[in-house]
Amino acid sequence: MRIVIIGLGTIGKTVLKALSAEDQDHTITVIDEDKDTVESLIEKYDVFGVVGNGACMDIQKEAKVRGADLVIALTKSDELNIFACLVAKTLGVENTVARVRNPDYSQQIMDMKDELGISMIVNPEKETASEIFNLIDLPSVTKMENFAKGKVLLVEVAVDEGCSLVGESLVSIRRRLSSKVLVCAVQRDDEVLIPAGHFVFREGDKVSFTAEAAVLGSFLAEVNLVKTPLKNVMIVGGGEISYYLADALSRKKKYRVKLIENKKAEAERLADALPRATVIRGNGTRHDLLIEEGIEAMDAFVALTDIDEENLVVSMFANKMKVRKTITKIKSDDLYSILGELGVENNVSPKDIVANKIISYIRALANKRGSNVLTLYRLVEGKVEALEFLAKKKAKFYDTPFKDLRVKENCLVACIIRDNQVIIPDGNSMIQQGDNVIVVTTHKNFDDLGDIII
Repeated sequence: MRIVIIGLGTIGKTVLKALSAEDQDHTITVIDEDKDTVESLIEKYDVFGVVGNGACMDIQKEAKVRGADLVIALTKSDELNIFACLVAKTLGVENTVARVRNPDYSQQIMDMKDELGISMIVNPEKETASEIFNLIDLPSVTKMENFAKGKVLLVEVAVDEGCSLVGESLVSIRRRLSSKVLVCAVQRDDEVLIPAGHFVFREGDKVSFTAEAAVLGSFLAEVNLVKTPLKNVMIVGGGEISYYLADALSRKKKYRVKLIENKKAEAERLADALPRATVIRGNGTRHDLLIEEGIEAMDAFVALTDIDEENLVVSMFANKMKVRKTITKIKSDDLYSILGELGVENNVSPKDIVANKIISYIRALANKRGSNVLTLYRLVEGKVEALEFLAKKKAKFYDTPFKDLRVKENCLVACIIRDNQVIIPDGNSMIQQGDNVIVVTTHKNFDDLGDIII
């Protein structure tokens, strides 16, 4: 595919890095007004580069946007991104993605996106807030993704003290539980495993499993992972993520939200926009202020300042104050390796959330051109991929039980969706033409269901 990326900030670079890692035949052109940034990325990746305003038609013509399969506009300006997509549409580009962050634009852009030539809108702040909301709404869950339009969930839980998984083997758990789930991957310290039947769970493991959405609650109850609902939530940092999160939480009567922001104008804006939340003006990184505002009585604490180190420090303090669930925004990839050692278990990265969404969209476009990947998620810091395939072309291994197939090592068929029915597979299950099939693997860049078979 011919892809043009306009805007090489944090998210633009993350998307470019992810695309460059794909084993796909992509031709990528980047556009940015910063000459040094463009030149450095041309040297680092096998891409073409143009320096200039990506919303300018002359610059887009220089970048050979006419004839591109996809234009992705990710600058810091919503207006520039919208206009860049409109220009690309004028030049004949069928598929465009625009980053639009401003809450004031959200609904009208959704209503007008076809007229503006925008195929997909991404809002890093809103997407991140949605992920945090899910982590608060399901206290025992550390991550959750969905496949097949929400019918199937891929869920990560931490095996804590008291969880009945501890000391049990995968085989014994399957026999004992009535809820049908399939364990896909386990992160143990720095190691990632796709477990076999005799794998034994330990306290501290992070377990990813697939389940039909309807059985998630019963499974969590069976393994003693249902926790008391969280009610009191404290948010430190007053950016757009905080706004979207506080707004979503405060609309549900069960949550009491307190948001702390240091800048006077921003605090006043948030207080006006969030009448159901309590907005405090103050330095949320000061421990004395957090104590004064009742951090010890909080059920959840969310660190959303613009500085990673501040988020880490206040999250560690929240853990020290025995807050039941702490969620931390982290931008830097370099910090991920030490988060576990610092006790920071629940973390979110806006750039990775959006990059994964865009890569999934690109895979879906590629599906129209021969690839069978419908959805893609990268898990455990990118060490594992979960892919949803469409079994559209007849293959030799269809209609053959899995017990009679040689599936590649570290590759697991996690779920089959057939005629809107969710099947958690066993050795007697088989893939049929027309199925949607979810595969979890440590291999990279699978493009077809046949890639899983030896």
